[in-house]
Order: sequence, then structure tokens, then C-alpha cells
Amino acid sequence: MKQTECTTILVGKDATIDGSTMIARSEDGGRTIIPERFDVVMPKDQPKHYESVISHQKIDDKDLLPNPLRYTSAPDASGENGIWAAAGINSDNIAMTATETITTNSRIQGIDPLLKEGGLGEEDFVTLTLPYIHSAYEGVERVGYLLEKYGTYEMNGMAFSDKNEIWYLETIGGHHWAARRIPDNAYVIAPNRLNIDEFYFDDDDFASSKDLKDLIEEYHLNPDLEGYNLRHIFGSSTIKDAHYNNPRAWYIHNYFDPDFGGEPSDQDQPFICHANRKISIEDIKWAESSHYQDTPFDAYGDQGSAEQKKTFRPIGINRNFETHILQIRNDVPEKIAGVQWLAFGPNTFNSMVPFYTNITTTPASFQTGPKFDLNKIFWLNKLTAQLGDTNFRVYGELEADFEQKSLAQCHKIQHETDKEVEKYSGDELQDKLNEANQKMADTVYNNTVELLGNMVNEGHGLMTLKYDLLD
Repeated sequence: MKQTECTTILVGKDATIDGSTMIARSEDGGRTIIPERFDVVMPKDQPKHYESVISHQKIDDKDLLPNPLRYTSAPDASGENGIWAAAGINSDNIAMTATETITTNSRIQGIDPLLKEGGLGEEDFVTLTLPYIHSAYEGVERVGYLLEKYGTYEMNGMAFSDKNEIWYLETIGGHHWAARRIPDNAYVIAPNRLNIDEFYFDDDDFASSKDLKDLIEEYHLNPDLEGYNLRHIFGSSTIKDAHYNNPRAWYIHNYFDPDFGGEPSDQDQPFICHANRKISIEDIKWAESSHYQDTPFDAYGDQGSAEQKKTFRPIGINRNFETHILQIRNDVPEKIAGVQWLAFGPNTFNSMVPFYTNITTTPASFQTGPKFDLNKIFWLNKLTAQLGDTNFRVYGELEADFEQKSLAQCHKIQHETDKEVEKYSGDELQDKLNEANQKMADTVYNNTVELLGNMVNEGHGLMTLKYDLLD
């Protein structure tokens, strides 16, 4: 088990600057570096037989449906603990991100415990779901079916989107689940806790395992005087939540809406929220890179004490290994609507690349291997981040200029490609999109090398190991 520190951001189509749906997540890990890569899985390469590496759960062949779709993914480079596909967009322009590790409580664990043997986990969900769904809601149905049949050994949240809708699903206990549709004009920040709050069992914008309401009533699980709040019923409200989870949401809520207010540790921050403006790709990337800037809690800042700087866990952190924004656009033809914005390494020191997903291959620099290799952007980003961390006041501005430059250049390539490929289809179209992806990957890779060179030049005179006769 790996991704225990992710942060999910969801934005409905009426809340985005261009009318697209966007689902994003930073895929974080622990102290050990976990290299990530970018793949496209062709139908012929989709497993015809499946067994989980961690739990050894075997999937019935009949549940590996015929005619799987092509899809992108961001799996672990080593494959030692399974695929861990993380996120992608399939050839029907359906996106999926999985998973956000979430919390639970002893009441539901005493009724429907997490599995100690067998079951599915983060390792499995994208591979077993994304190639078989044709709408966001079908993602909910598919995962719900898998959970009820095979169960799970961990608590997870996951999201699905198409050009119209976003659905967010959370597992509950070993075999139960609940999901809700995100309103088109709303956004969601989901840290590592059970996030769904208000829930209506008789509303088409909500879905759950069939017996979930009866389970709540039978075992007297609802602490509220009226209504159903799943976070109160199945989730946690702990000291860890107050320091590890809630502050991340609080900070971004106040970024998207300065009138949000509240305190970092507030336990009842709302799940469904509304920004004071349209949200852009740049907004989401900034949020996923944030570390409590302009507050006493910023590890790089000068406002707080040493103790305050360690009080709350930031979103942008050394344990960011892969971050994606899955965008389904509504202002372009379907053949180029799916874009997987992707960045490797700590988000405070990297740049997103907007990869088209109607493709047959991925750029070599994003095909990460498990060993340190500066020809791969993952390892290059890790190096720049670790150098940048030594003196953020000096290197932070260099990184900000690098990211602005890289995003601008990628936007330009994307705009040019959108127009250029209007006349293409089929294999010719995919070849053109492969070329555009390669061009964007090369641009950001070269910019990152330039950034590293600028950091070395700037840092030369700052080294402690120096001596000057004029000193």
C-alpha cells in the first residue's frame, strides 16, 4: 500500500474557465521514492486474466469484459506491487482517478470489516474499471459491482468524469460504497478522510450499495438528529484529521473563495463548494503545489515559528510523485477532447504537460524506469526539487519563471495542434497527436534542464564550503 497522502480536486463544467470537466489528484507516497511513468494501454494489452499482486485476489474472467477500450495510465515504474495505474482517460473520453486514501471509524468496521485476505485495492481499480466504462456514472456502477463482489482491504475515494458529469465514490467498510454527482457549478477538495457529507438516498444525484440506508438504521449508526451526513456516520473526526487533512482543504477553499474563512482544523468543512471565479488549469496546479504560502504554516515562509511551520501537512510536499489533471473539453471535437495534464515529482518544483489521450504511444522521457536516470523527467524533477528545497527563497523565483514559461509554451503547442488536426482522423490523427505530445514533452524536459543549470549557477556563490581572500 502506497498512496496515503493524496489530495483530490474536482471541478464541474460550469465552474471551469473553459467549460471542461476537470478531476485532479496528487499521487503521493512515503519516505521511499516511487518512480511513476506514463503509458497508453492498447486493447490487446489489457489483461485477459487478472490476479492482484498484494492481495492475490483473482478476478473471474467473465468480469474482464470483452472489447476493452484503449486508455492512458500513470502506473508505478517497477510494477513490483502491481500496476497501480492511478489515472487515465479511455478512448470514449471517460476519465478516472483512483484512489484517495480515506478514513473510517470503528462502528462500520465492526459491521463490515475491511478484508484481511483477498479483496481489491488501489493497485487494481483503474485497470479493472477504466477500459470497460462509457460514462462517468458507469464508473460508479462498475466499481460498486466489484466492491460488492470482491470486497476491499482499504478505504478509498475515486472520481470519474465525462464531458458532462463528475461522480465521486467512497468505499465504506469491506463491501459497501456511496457516491454523489458533483454539481456542474461546484468544486470539491478531498484530502485523506471520508469526504462525502450530506447524502440523499432518494435523489438521482446520489448512489450507494442497495442496503446502505438499512445498514445505518439497523445498527444505529447515525449520530445526527435529522438527515444523513456520511462523514458523521462512517468517517472520522480526529486530531490527525485536524492537522493532516482539514488544513489542506481549508487553505484551498480560501484560495478559491477568500470569503470562505474558518480555521485550518475545522472538522465540518463542506464537501460541495463554490468559487468566486471560474477555475483554470493553472489554479488547480497552484493548489496542488501549495504549502500554506502567506500564512505562519509555510515551511518556506518567514511569518511563523519553527513549530508553526510543522503544524499542518501541506499539499505540495516532497512525497508528490505524480500529479494529474484529467480534462474532458467541450469546446473542441471529441477526437481531441481528452487531455491528461501530467507532472512528476514534488509539485512545488515541476510543470504540467497537457498530453492528448487519443494516442498510441507516450514520449520516451515520460517512460520512467525504476533506476535513477536523468534522461527521464521523473528523476530530473526529483533532482531539481531536492536542490530547490535547500534555499527556496533563491530558487523559488527561478522555478516560478520556469513553470510560467513551460505552461505558456505548452498552451501554444496545444492551440496550434487543435487547429492543425481538424482535417485528420484515424491513424493520421493519432500520429499527429503523438508528435504534439512529444513536442510538449521535449519542451518541458529542455526547460527543466535549463532550470537546473540556472539553479546551479545561482547557488554556486551560496555554498558554505568556500573561501575568498577578500572575505
